Amino acid sequence: FLFLFQAMEREIIAAFDEGEPSEIMSSAFKLKVTREDIHTLRNLHWLNDEIINFYMNLLMERSKKEGYPALYAFSTFFYPKLISGGYKAVQRWTRGMDLFKQDLILVPIHLRVHWSLVVIDVRRKSIRYFDSVGQKGDKICGTVFQYLQEESKEKRNLELSSSEWILRSMESHEIPQQLNGSDCGVFMCKYADYISRDKPITFSQNNMPYFRRKMVWEIIHRQLL
Repeated sequence: FLFLFQAMEREIIAAFDEGEPSEIMSSAFKLKVTREDIHTLRNLHWLNDEIINFYMNLLMERSKKEGYPALYAFSTFFYPKLISGGYKAVQRWTRGMDLFKQDLILVPIHLRVHWSLVVIDVRRKSIRYFDSVGQKGDKICGTVFQYLQEESKEKRNLELSSSEWILRSMESHEIPQQLNGSDCGVFMCKYADYISRDKPITFSQNNMPYFRRKMVWEIIHRQLL
């Protein structure tokens, strides 16, 4: 185990080394991650769209295995498109895919300088907002539910009843909170990781340096540990 850990650590150090910023470090899911992208996982840097979208795809890939909830994760570009253009602007995003056959749907949210997460639990008919600085996202949950209603009408000819669904922002005492101004993206990815395994969210700020390094290895090797 120690040998394996040392080998992994060497790879992570090499990925963080100075090199050609545009060098492709990993590619899959029609996405490419460059050395410059990987460097956003260094201490106290803000994660970018490329890292988050790649990680969300790794979560979806893992969910295909037996014993995991069926999972779909939207791209980080979905919510801004929905906000700017309404349902019609994103209608084609789910072409050939039935959202309502999923157990969980993840919607990464980028609020200018902050990442947060909306989790749609189709099984429990709930939409929850996870924010690592305790901000409320009731309006965001409402926007996402409105999208779901449109999607259900358009694709299944079925009305979703708002009285059957629970929409809520998680309180700051219910979920781990960040203690700095830079780890929101990692918190958001790890909320998604734990939720997509139906596990209680038990990490803390102290785990962030380890999670950042682990994510480097996972992205380079295109597999979750």
